[in-house]
Order: sequence, then structure tokens, then C-alpha cells
Amino acid sequence: MTRRQQDGRTILHLVGEIDVSTAPRLRDELSRVISEGSHDLIVDLSDVPFLDSTGLGVLVGRLKAVRLLDGDLVLAGAQERTLRNFRITGLDQVFRLFDSVDAALAARVEPDAAS
Repeated sequence: MTRRQQDGRTILHLVGEIDVSTAPRLRDELSRVISEGSHDLIVDLSDVPFLDSTGLGVLVGRLKAVRLLDGDLVLAGAQERTLRNFRITGLDQVFRLFDSVDAALAARVEPDAAS
């Protein structure tokens, strides 16, 4: 995971599969970013070819954590296979999903005004 700031938002670029073996590291990294004060997050999934239910659970948990702090966590660039998991589980109704990081940056709206 790499992290950068742009337009007052934290962009986290994930690379590789997110599954039962890598999800705990992702959870810890996201928790650290949030505890350091970043509450407006864009998670770039463009280089994530696979995301299992454990990874989905981590993202849901961190979304809840950041929303308790009046922040938001949006997802960008997910591949079709990953998007299918969000649709099947109904999480496409929970997360704001964008085609790219640029689209997420352009759609700067309050968390309650999800698209």
C-alpha cells in the first residue's frame, strides 16, 4: 500500500490480492492511517485483481470507523471481478464506487450525499 495526499484527501493505492492472508495487514494499515488523522480516504483498487470476503470485511470495518469520525472512505478503480463481489453482497449500496481516483476526487461531496 502506498499513500499520498491530494486536494486534502488521502489516497491509498493497494496492490495485489486481498484475502485471508493479507487482509489483517490491510486492516492494520488502514487503522493506522485513520488514527493519524486521515478521515477522507480514497482507496484505489485498480491493482487489486482479487478481493475476498475477509478483505470486504476489512473495508466495511474501516468505513464504519471513519464515518464515526465524520469522514468517508470511497473506492476507486475496482476491476470488474472485484465489483461483482460488491454487487453480490450489496456493498455497492454501502460504498461509493468510482471508476478512477480522478473521478473520486472530482466528486467531492459530503458522505451523506452518496452517489
